[in-house]
Amino acid sequence: MSNLVEVLVPDIGNFDSVDVIEVLVKAGDVIAKEDSLITVESDKASMDIPSSHAGTVKEVKVKVGDKIAKGTLILLVEAEATVAAAPAKTEAPAASTASAAQAATASVPVPAAAPVGSNDINTQVVVLGSGPGGYTAAFRAADLGKQVVLIERYSSLGGVCLNVGCIPSKALLHTAKVITEAEESSHHGLSFGAPKIDLDQLRNWKANDVVGKLTGGLAAMAKQRNVTVVQGVGKFTSPNQIAVTAADGKVTTVGFENAIIAAGSQATKFPGVAADERIMDSTGALALADIPKRMLVIGGGIIGLEMGTVYDALGTKVSVVEFTDGLIQGCDRDLVRPLQKRMEKRFEAIMLNTKVASMEPKKDGIHVTFEGVNGNADAPKDVQVYDRVLVSIGRRPNGKNIGAENAGVAVDDYGFIAVDKQMRTNVPHIFAIGDIVGQPMLAHKATHEAKVAAEVIAGEKVEFVASVIPSVAYTDPEVAWVGVTETEAKAKGIAIEKASFPWAASGRALSIARTEGATKLIFDKETHRVIGAGIVGVNAGELLAEAVLAIEMGADAHDLGLTIHAHPTLSETVCFAAEMKEGTITDLYIKKR
Repeated sequence: MSNLVEVLVPDIGNFDSVDVIEVLVKAGDVIAKEDSLITVESDKASMDIPSSHAGTVKEVKVKVGDKIAKGTLILLVEAEATVAAAPAKTEAPAASTASAAQAATASVPVPAAAPVGSNDINTQVVVLGSGPGGYTAAFRAADLGKQVVLIERYSSLGGVCLNVGCIPSKALLHTAKVITEAEESSHHGLSFGAPKIDLDQLRNWKANDVVGKLTGGLAAMAKQRNVTVVQGVGKFTSPNQIAVTAADGKVTTVGFENAIIAAGSQATKFPGVAADERIMDSTGALALADIPKRMLVIGGGIIGLEMGTVYDALGTKVSVVEFTDGLIQGCDRDLVRPLQKRMEKRFEAIMLNTKVASMEPKKDGIHVTFEGVNGNADAPKDVQVYDRVLVSIGRRPNGKNIGAENAGVAVDDYGFIAVDKQMRTNVPHIFAIGDIVGQPMLAHKATHEAKVAAEVIAGEKVEFVASVIPSVAYTDPEVAWVGVTETEAKAKGIAIEKASFPWAASGRALSIARTEGATKLIFDKETHRVIGAGIVGVNAGELLAEAVLAIEMGADAHDLGLTIHAHPTLSETVCFAAEMKEGTITDLYIKKR
C-alpha cells in the first residue's frame, strides 16, 4: 500500500513570502520526517524547511527563485509503511577530497552494532586523535552523556596544534613582534640596545608557560568529564575495534559502538634528500635548537612565512623560495603585497617562480641549487649554502596510517576520507573530522565539525553548514581573509563590488606607526550583501571576526556602516570600508564621478 502525501510550507513567521534559494532533495530520494527539503531566505535571514512526512520523493513542486508562503506545495511524497518506519538510506560520501561542507547530504543516524570480540575496553564513543577537533569531539560527546575513550599517540593531549603547531608558533611570533617593535621604536625617539636572547629560557617559556598550561588543562578537563585517555598509536582492526600500541609495545584493544576519526595530517617531506637534522619541518623549526646565521624556507605559504618571521626577528638571514608567482596562494594579491614589501626589506631574499633543483647536506651546511620556472631567468646561478632549511611545502592527511581499510572506511589515494554533512563516512557508525576530511586544514574548522559528529552520535539532528571558514597568516603584518576573494570571483564569473579602506587614513594605525594595512569588503553586486573580506595589517586576524559574522548573518554595507565602532580603533576600518561602498565616507575624500 502506498499513500501520496502533499508536503506543504508550514508557518514561517511574520513573512508574506520568502524566496527559495536552494532545493535540497530530488525525485527518488528517500527522506525522513524533519529532513530539510528546501532553504528559503527573507530580507535578513535564511532557514531550512523540514519535511512533515517520511517516504520517497515523487515530485518536487518548487525551484530556486520561487516565492513561497505558508501552505505552498513543496513536494509529493509516497509514504509506505515499510518506508516510513525504516531509517533513510545512508548515502555514500562525495568526492573524498571535498570539505565536509561540500560533501553528500546528511543521512538519518544508523544505530551501530555493539562492540564484538574480546576487548580491554568497551565504550560507546572512541575518538582517534586529541587535537582541537579530537578533544572537542570527546568532550562534547561526554557532555551529552556518552561514555568516551580518547586515543592520543603522544604523551600530551592537544595534537599537533597545541604541542608543535598553532600555539607554540604564536608564542614565538609574539616574541618576534616584541623584538621588531623595539627595533622600530627608534623612529619615535626611543632606542633600545640589541636584544639578549636566552634560548633555553625562551624554549622553557614556550613549552611550560604556554603549551604546558594548555595541554595540562585538557588533561584536567578529560578527567572532569570521565573521558578515558589511552596513549599510543591507534589502528582499526575491525569496524568496531581499534588496537592501541603504546611506546613500550603494549597493545590495548578498544571496542566501540561509534568512532570519530580525528587523526590529522603530517608535514610533506622534500623528495630525494638524505635525512639530516638541519633539514627541518615545522616541528623541527619550533624546537628552536639554535639561531642559524642563514636559513632557507622552501614554500611561500602561511607556515613557512610565519617561521621565517620568527627566525628573522631572532637574527637569522632568511630566504624564501616559492614555485609559483606569489606568496600565500589563495589570497588576493593586494592583501599579500604589504606583507611581501615588508619581508623584502627584512629577509635576505624572496625568490618567486623558482624551485629547488638540488639539496645536499655537507659538513659546512646544506648546499642548494635553484632553477627558474615559468620563464623566470633570475634564479640564483651559484650554489647557496644554508645552516638550516625549513621544508614547508604542505601537509598530507593521515588517512592511510590508521588501518581504515580494516573498518571498511574508504580512503582516497591522497589519504583523505570522504564524509557527508553530518561528518559520517561510508561506514555509518564511523565519523571523520578535521584535516583528514579535506581542505581547509584548519583547527577552527575541525572543532566545529567535531561538535556536529558528537551531536549526531547523541541523536541530535545537526549538520555542518558553515557558510565560510576564515584563514589567517600570523605574519607581520598579519593577512586574514574569508569568503569570496576577488580572484575567485573573477575565475567563477561572480558579479561583485568591492570597497577598500587604506589604513593610512586610520588614526589608530597612524598612532602605532603601522599604516601599511588595508581593509577590503567584497559585496554581491545584486544583493549588496557581504560575501567576502580581506584585511592586512596589525592584528588582522582579530579584526576579521566581524566580517565572518556579517557574512553568516547576511549583512550588507548598510548594516556595517550604521554599526557604531569605538574610536580610535583598527576595527573602525571595517565600518569605513562599508561606508566607502555606501558613499557616506567622511574620513576620506572620494571625488564624485
